[in-house]
Amino acid sequence: MRKSPYIFLLIPLLSFTALGNDICQILSGAKIIAQDDKNTYLGRLANSYDSDSILNEYGTYGGEYNALSVFNEYGEFGSEYNQYSATNSYSSEPPMIIKDRKIIGYLSANKSVQSSISPSLVKALCAGEL
Repeated sequence: MRKSPYIFLLIPLLSFTALGNDICQILSGAKIIAQDDKNTYLGRLANSYDSDSILNEYGTYGGEYNALSVFNEYGEFGSEYNQYSATNSYSSEPPMIIKDRKIIGYLSANKSVQSSISPSLVKALCAGEL
């Protein structure tokens, strides 16, 4: 009996999908709060139909043209140059991910920030999961 070489490619993919589901469940309902002087509310992690969700492309917090969106590359919280931005790969003050009144991590493209996840990864993993 000959085994298919493709099964070895499928196993890591399945475990990555399971890990992605776990991440989305942990993040579900969490609020995104900027570390600026006002602790600006930047939305929450919820399904794409929720008006406060950062995954809602047409909403205040998920739209690419809204000032409060982490996906607005020209806005304060989505610019690759702003110190409070989730997409600045050098930011030491990215938005906090808060759930049950505790900081559970940071929304950041900076790989040096501990307990962080990039906004693009959250979008890729959780867009259809929450």
